[in-house]
Amino acid sequence: MLLPTGSTLPPLPYLVGLAAALLVVSAWLYRRDVALQTRTVLALAPWMVLGSALYVCYQIGAAPAALAPLCSSPTVYASTAVLAGLVWALASRFEATDRWLAGTGVVLSLFPIGVAIAVALDAESFSPGWSILGAVLAGLLALLIWYVLGQYQPETTAILGPAGGVAVFAHVLDGISTTIGIDVLQFGEQTPLSAALIELGAALPTAPYIGTGWVFALVKIALGVAVVWFIADLVRDDPPLGNGLLLVITAVGLGPATHNLILFAVAGPAGV
Repeated sequence: MLLPTGSTLPPLPYLVGLAAALLVVSAWLYRRDVALQTRTVLALAPWMVLGSALYVCYQIGAAPAALAPLCSSPTVYASTAVLAGLVWALASRFEATDRWLAGTGVVLSLFPIGVAIAVALDAESFSPGWSILGAVLAGLLALLIWYVLGQYQPETTAILGPAGGVAVFAHVLDGISTTIGIDVLQFGEQTPLSAALIELGAALPTAPYIGTGWVFALVKIALGVAVVWFIADLVRDDPPLGNGLLLVITAVGLGPATHNLILFAVAGPAGV
């Protein structure tokens, strides 16, 4: 099975409308001749959080009925891409394009996060402690990794700048948050490959002492750092392609990671 468990596709009218919207927005961005730079990757990071928050709202039944099909997984990725692309095309008319893009993403992401928190407060299931701890630990570890990488590969960190640091943080956060979810909060893993790594951790003799999620966390962090390191030259030599890959790398880490944090906070062991 290639898609994570729990993946659903919306009714055909939604799929057709979403596909048309993607084509229109993509054509508009092409006509605007927007440039995908490393700072644009940073500007799109809040949109990854938005997509995660929308999916959490879908999972806890807080998404409006008419919009719920667009917030399911994996459809929410396309829905968020349409919104981000639309704002990007509009923002390209201004000199501070990336600031407009990032700012709009931050503001919009606050709405579904607020809705999810409100639902959790009403259900008395709001418990953000582990999410906050996971974010702090991931931030500290990512800073350490980025510092060490900068000492040994200063050209890599110079080429990628803060966007590279965010990409590393995204995968560190995904690894740590998943470990917390599996070993502490007793959540299940939906992605088949990730689940296989967690099962490997469970089969090791270390499982009773340090849990089962550490293998996934270690592999996730190592792969994230290795890929970011690898594409630095590509970002320098072929910025559109390199930054496009950097965007994808960041998204596959930051999206699941922030989804974990929000879900853990609003739908902890007690549920919603």
